[in-house]
Amino acid sequence: MLMVFDNIRNALTRFLKGGDYEKSVEEFIRELQKELVRADVNLKLAVEITNRIKERALKSEPPPGISRREWFITIVYEELTRLLGGDKKPSIKPLKKPWVIMLVGLQGSGKTTTAAKLAYFYKLEGYKVGLVAADTFRPAAYTQLKQLGEQIGVQVYGEPDNNDAVSIAVKGVSFFIERRTDIIIIDTAGRHHKEEDLLDEMRKISEQVKPDEVILVIDASIGQQAHNIAKKFHETTPIGSIIVTKLDGTAKGGGALSAVAATGAMVKFIGTGEKIDELEVFNPPRFVSRILGLGDIESLVEKVRRLQLDFTEEDAKRLIEGKINMRLVYKQLVSLRKMGPLAKIMQMIPGLGVKLPLEVDPKQLEVKLSKWLAAINSMTYEELENPDIIDKSRIKRIAYGAGVEIDDVRELLKQYELMKKLSKQLRRRDILKKLGIKPEDLKLEEEPGGS
Repeated sequence: MLMVFDNIRNALTRFLKGGDYEKSVEEFIRELQKELVRADVNLKLAVEITNRIKERALKSEPPPGISRREWFITIVYEELTRLLGGDKKPSIKPLKKPWVIMLVGLQGSGKTTTAAKLAYFYKLEGYKVGLVAADTFRPAAYTQLKQLGEQIGVQVYGEPDNNDAVSIAVKGVSFFIERRTDIIIIDTAGRHHKEEDLLDEMRKISEQVKPDEVILVIDASIGQQAHNIAKKFHETTPIGSIIVTKLDGTAKGGGALSAVAATGAMVKFIGTGEKIDELEVFNPPRFVSRILGLGDIESLVEKVRRLQLDFTEEDAKRLIEGKINMRLVYKQLVSLRKMGPLAKIMQMIPGLGVKLPLEVDPKQLEVKLSKWLAAINSMTYEELENPDIIDKSRIKRIAYGAGVEIDDVRELLKQYELMKKLSKQLRRRDILKKLGIKPEDLKLEEEPGGS
C-alpha cells in the first residue's frame, strides 16, 4: 500500500484523545518527522515540513466552530498536500497538438513500460499516439516497446541498427508529425557506462527535439537518492512532471516527495501495478489521506474551508442593493451547509419574517448542494457576474462541464431567482428600518413599476 504509516496513524489517534495541546503537537511532530525519514523522505525536507506545521499549529488561530485539534490535523493535511502539488488534480490534457513528451529516468525505473502505459492512457482519452524507441543502450528496449505497442495498438518508431539516440528521436518525432499524431512519447535510455554520457545524451535530445513536456519516471522504492537524482536530471533538462512507478507493492514512496521538492514539478501519474492499464492520474489529497491513515480527512478539511468562507457584511449590503450574482449564490449555498437556508437566517431577525423556503428534502440537500456548487464552478466569469444571460445552450454546456444533469442547473437558477425575490423584499423601507439601515446609504436599483 502507498505510504501507509502505522506509527503516524497511531500518533494521530493519541493526539485526538486529548491532553495538553502544545505537548501533543510536539509529540506528533517528532513522530511525523521520524516516519517521514523512515519513508525515505530527504531529511532536510522532512525537517522543513514539520517545522512549518509546528509553527502554524502553535501560532495560528482556528476559524470559529473548529477545535484546535481539528485545526491541527487540517494543517498537517494541507502542508503535505501542498508539497505534492496542492489539492488540484494535475492537468493531463495536451495544450496543443502535436504534444511531444520526453521520458527520462534511471534504468530499472520501469520507463519503457511506463511509456506504453502512458500511450494506452492517452489512446483511451481519444488521442492518436505514437511511441519513439530512443533507448539505444539497452538492447531489448526497442523489442520490448515494439511488443507493447502492438499489444495496445499504438505505432512505434525505432531503428534497431542505429546507435544514435538523438537522430532516432528527431526522425521519430518528424515521422509522427507527418502522420498528424496528437501525442508523441519518446522513451530514452536509463543508463550509460558513465552517468555524464547519459545526461549529455538527454541534453542533446532535448535541444534537438524541444519537447513540450519532460517527465521524470522514478521508482517508488529508490529512497533518499531520489532527491539528488531528480536534481541532476532537472539541471540537465527542466522536469515538467513526474510519474512514480511500482506503487503496487510495499514501496514506501517517500522518495517521490523529495523528487517533487527538488524539481518543483508535480506528480502527474502513478503506476499501481504491472498491467498496461494500471496507471492512474495522481490525486494529492487521496495520497495524503493514505499517509495519515484517515479516510475521511477530506471531509474535515472541507468543513474547515466552508467555515472560512463567510457571508460578509458587504455581501449582505449587495443583497439588499439588488446586486445579485452567482458568486453571492455560491456563498449562500455554503451558508446552507453551515447553518441552514439564508431565508431561515433572515427569519431569525426580529420583526423581519421573510419567507423564502428552500424546497428540498433535507436528506437530499447535501447531494443538491454538491451539484449546484459544481455547476457554479463550471460557469464563465461573465455568467458568474450576470446569471441572467444563461440560456438553454449555456445551461447545457454548464451541466456537461460540471458532470451534472440539465435539471440540476435549472434548479440552481431557480435559487438565483429566489435570491432576487428576497432582495426585492429586503428593499422595502420598513424592513430596512428594522435592520437599522438608512435607504440613502444604499445604491438601490429601481424596480419596474416603482418600489
